[in-house]
Amino acid sequence: MDFDLKIINGWVFDGSGTEAVSCNIGINGDSIAVIGDLGGATAERTIDATGYIVCPGFIDAHSHSDTYLLIEPSAASKIYQGVTTEICGNCGASAAPLNGDYKMPSDWLDKDYSRIGQAGMPAPHVEQASLPAHPPWSTVADYRERFAEAQPAINAALLVGHNTLHAGICGYEPRAATTDEMKLMRKTLEQALDEGAIGLSSGLVYPPGSAVPREEIIELAKTVAKYDGIYTTHMRSESDRLLEAIDEAIDIAKRAGARLQVSHLKAAGKQNWHKLEAALERLRSGDHEGRPYGADRYPYTAGCTDLDIVLPDWASHGGRGAVLARLRDPETRKKIRNELTESPSGRWVDIMIGSTQFEQFKGKYLPEVAKVLGMGEVETLLHLIDKDDLKTGGIFFGMSEENMWRVLAEPYVSLGTDASLRAPWGPLSHDHPHPRAYGSHSKFLRAALDGQTVPLSEAIRKMTALPAEQFGLKNRGLLKKGCFADITIFDPNAIRENTTYANPHQLSGGMRHVVVNGILSFENGQHTPCHGGRFLARN
Repeated sequence: MDFDLKIINGWVFDGSGTEAVSCNIGINGDSIAVIGDLGGATAERTIDATGYIVCPGFIDAHSHSDTYLLIEPSAASKIYQGVTTEICGNCGASAAPLNGDYKMPSDWLDKDYSRIGQAGMPAPHVEQASLPAHPPWSTVADYRERFAEAQPAINAALLVGHNTLHAGICGYEPRAATTDEMKLMRKTLEQALDEGAIGLSSGLVYPPGSAVPREEIIELAKTVAKYDGIYTTHMRSESDRLLEAIDEAIDIAKRAGARLQVSHLKAAGKQNWHKLEAALERLRSGDHEGRPYGADRYPYTAGCTDLDIVLPDWASHGGRGAVLARLRDPETRKKIRNELTESPSGRWVDIMIGSTQFEQFKGKYLPEVAKVLGMGEVETLLHLIDKDDLKTGGIFFGMSEENMWRVLAEPYVSLGTDASLRAPWGPLSHDHPHPRAYGSHSKFLRAALDGQTVPLSEAIRKMTALPAEQFGLKNRGLLKKGCFADITIFDPNAIRENTTYANPHQLSGGMRHVVVNGILSFENGQHTPCHGGRFLARN
């Protein structure tokens, strides 16, 4: 046999932004051996891609699947979109390194990690009290071992979350690190980078990062720069102080000498839509080498995070126990309620309830829930946050669709779901996620094919070569000889999102085959038992 696998008769986009050509691909092992005329070459397996588009596997530039890849390695919601690699550890929260009293985000923390790699089976109900206090890993090296044990269908690279780092060493109180704590954070970050992490992420809208001075981030970003890593940021504001937040992000990158990626770029709130052009100009201005700063975006006009993001900053620090104690103290709760009621930016009508223990409220707008409960909208917010122990998800509408397409057209903007993977079965099927988890890449492809956004060749570049370059993923994101064989094959007539805000757990349609490191992980629109995913370490 000349090849392990060959792909014939497809229209091939190589990921560089050039137009498609009709050619064949020969694969041996985990890499592309030949692109072009394969003549009479034979292969152990052959995919006839007649009528289909062949391109590099998509790279989700902004994912939160860190721990979910360990318990649902099929990566269903992502691989059905053609995603072969996820950039994890975003928004200041990462699966590792875990230190001190740090607690992972609630949606990670309440999962059972004793069944790593056992996907596709209904998960037994596990009481929260019976779960282990800590997951079975601590360092990035530990996490890599668990990743190899799980054998996911897709690749992942890992950023180190600043909030993970800071909370584990300094705790949750709103303060800067001491000199000794700063030394320990740098040392821990260096160890994580040595063990394969690709950079640092910040979540400066979330505690404890929201109370940390800029200088702390700069010092850590300097460490990342020494390793030629990247600094990504969920900025301090994406709404009323958007421009000031971008200025801060650029200042951090410049003073640290680090590459910058702005997470889920947006101008939230109608009163801020007009700020987008000024925001784009700042990013276009470029770094010291003249390159524009990087950014990512998903093709939806609603964001999604924990509902308690609406709490006043002073009420959100100190960790889960402290926040719940404030909510459950009558006088403090009254103070919180009054502040939220008087807030000029409170658009309660634009909030949809996502994940919650109350099944009847999932996918319902806040005013609907308030009517059922017989409460005011602010009191309903506090009621849900309290009763769910800070685990309520919120879907926040308030972005401009015109602005969304403008952002996605910028040549330095990659596509990122800003979502953990999900599956319509097993342990990740019970919540109510944003549809971006199931539909971002499919929706963007459909828009490109229908002439709604950038041409298809550019749309594919934004999901392949561009994020590979931004995050330093060597020999990924392109179809050329010697590159890893991460390849997506889809039907341009059938590609579509099926997910909705009301019914999110719906897999995308139109994906035909997905190859990950030379292994056919998805064939004829179905999973195969073969998983080819790898942890993509720095360099």
